[in-house]
Amino acid sequence: MARNEEKAQSMLNRFIALKAEEKKKPKERRPFLASECRDLAEADKWRQQIMREIGRKVAEIQNEGLGEHRLRDLNDEINKLIREKSHWERRIVELGGSNYAKHAPKMTDLEGNIVDVPNPSGRGPGYRYFGAAKKLPGVRELFEKPPELRKRRTRYDIYKRIDASYYGYRDEEDGVLARVEGPAEAKMRAEAEEEWRRVEEIRREARRGAKEVVSVGAAAREVLFEEEEDVVEEERREMEEKKRNDKEREFVVHVPLPDEKEIERMVVERKKMELLSKYASEGLLEEQSEAKGLLNIHR
Repeated sequence: MARNEEKAQSMLNRFIALKAEEKKKPKERRPFLASECRDLAEADKWRQQIMREIGRKVAEIQNEGLGEHRLRDLNDEINKLIREKSHWERRIVELGGSNYAKHAPKMTDLEGNIVDVPNPSGRGPGYRYFGAAKKLPGVRELFEKPPELRKRRTRYDIYKRIDASYYGYRDEEDGVLARVEGPAEAKMRAEAEEEWRRVEEIRREARRGAKEVVSVGAAAREVLFEEEEDVVEEERREMEEKKRNDKEREFVVHVPLPDEKEIERMVVERKKMELLSKYASEGLLEEQSEAKGLLNIHR
């Protein structure tokens, strides 16, 4: 019994395989331009073919051991296929088919967050990174978010959040404050009433005592008035006696008194003598007196 390899290499089997290949239709190639396709089913078929190619290449680019150059080439090929897919999707819409671009998947970063696709030209779907290509040098920085700076609140933002609750105008709406303050309010009210009653009692006692004082004061006022007249009369006598004694003490001096200018001259002379005695020697004073005697100066 021959082995399977020998069976496959036999002339008959090769002949049968050749005939089967001849019966198959020639393999169709995808049109280079999507605008050349006139059939909606054909356009959808070519789009599905592109999707399968993208899936195979995306699965291959997940391997980080391929190297930087191979990863960049695979990423470029995937982006080229994505651009071609967008052309076929627009053609499908032109032929009356579904709009697949509306539900296209979004680009995510290393943490799975959706990010914007870099598209400097503004045309097409933009350039995307897949799999291990996101970790290449120069690409990782594109997905890193800058640290968020804490914005300082302005005075307008602060006052915008202030309402009636901030000032305590709605504290009694829930009823909790009334239940808590009820016993304390009743206690303070009782204390205030007790204080009021005590003050009223004191006032009544004061009015009653004032009436008794008024009845006694009428008689006492006459006695006080008489005593006041006696005091005034006594003071008047003392004033007259004092004036009389002052007149008896007055006397006349028959000696001439110096006037103001004479008094000033004497004071200046005295101060001059004190300064001379303080700063001048005895010999200087004797010489000064001799000089005044020769000059006939008596001052």
